[in-house]
Amino acid sequence: MIQFQCDYNEGAHPLILQRLAETNMVQTVGYGEDDYCDEARGLIKCACEKHDIDVHFLVGGTQTNTTVIAHTLRPYQGVISAVSGHINVHETGAIEATGHKVLAVPSPDGKLTARQIEEVVVAHRNEDGPEHMVQPGMVYLSFPTEVGTIYTRNELEAISAVCRKYGLPLFVDGARLGYGLCSPECDITLPQLARLADVFYIGGTKVGALFGEAVVITNEGLKRDFRYSIKRHGGMLAKGRLLGIQFATLFTDNLYMQIAQHAIDEAMRIKAALQAKGIEFLIDSPTNQQFPIFSNVQLEELSKDFRFSFWQQVNDTHTAVRICTSWATKSENVEKLISKLKVLH
Repeated sequence: MIQFQCDYNEGAHPLILQRLAETNMVQTVGYGEDDYCDEARGLIKCACEKHDIDVHFLVGGTQTNTTVIAHTLRPYQGVISAVSGHINVHETGAIEATGHKVLAVPSPDGKLTARQIEEVVVAHRNEDGPEHMVQPGMVYLSFPTEVGTIYTRNELEAISAVCRKYGLPLFVDGARLGYGLCSPECDITLPQLARLADVFYIGGTKVGALFGEAVVITNEGLKRDFRYSIKRHGGMLAKGRLLGIQFATLFTDNLYMQIAQHAIDEAMRIKAALQAKGIEFLIDSPTNQQFPIFSNVQLEELSKDFRFSFWQQVNDTHTAVRICTSWATKSENVEKLISKLKVLH
């Protein structure tokens, strides 16, 4: 069975495993204060072209989202998110468990707009007694979104501007950041993102690492005591060196972007084959996540050899699935899928 259901089916890039083995018996201090983590922080600062940032390493995406959001918000505040946002749909109420409400906004393409954000803030301020309502305290978006779409530079510029107008920290979930930056439709760079966001993270779990996310804080007001929040939310890994070694490897010789580009190249091959077959898409995605709509008969045939993620029942006879490539997707497996699509009835 060839699996295309997610981008963390495999372990880690061989260079990471090699580096972990090479450094296995080296003694270091714990909790991310070792030389390997310092090296990784330096490399990420260089990649962001911004040296006045703080970089912290956590283990996973949900842990990172809850830690950043809980650290940023006051007890009576909530976080604005697209209704399909990961924190609203796929994190088992983790944000609410910290005492904060997700203020979900409708979004057919998974993206927020600057206008929507402003409308939420203004509507709250115009309430008769706004203190009776959860106060919008920050904005969450992901790049790419949960449905594989990406923000343009102009869209992010507008969102950043409205966030700063109303004093809302902008938090960008970058669990799949490499795949967004390598999309053929992407017109933003990592340094530009570092300029526009108050805090974001660079996903490693889905882009080549065994595990790990690198949180980048640009907002001076959010830097203070962030390590306390990491510890409080169970994210301070005793063997922090394991995170530093991985991110130092990913950010040496542009490895992170190279392997992310591989996933995009393979996804675009699959997308072209689906288009050639006349298969429709639930949504047009320019990233490593593709959402074709198959007839149930077609899906049954494909499922004999390939595993996808169920996404949505379109009608009684058709189903939308997610086909996901990764840094480790084998070109020969993509070729097998394309060959199967060509003869699909």
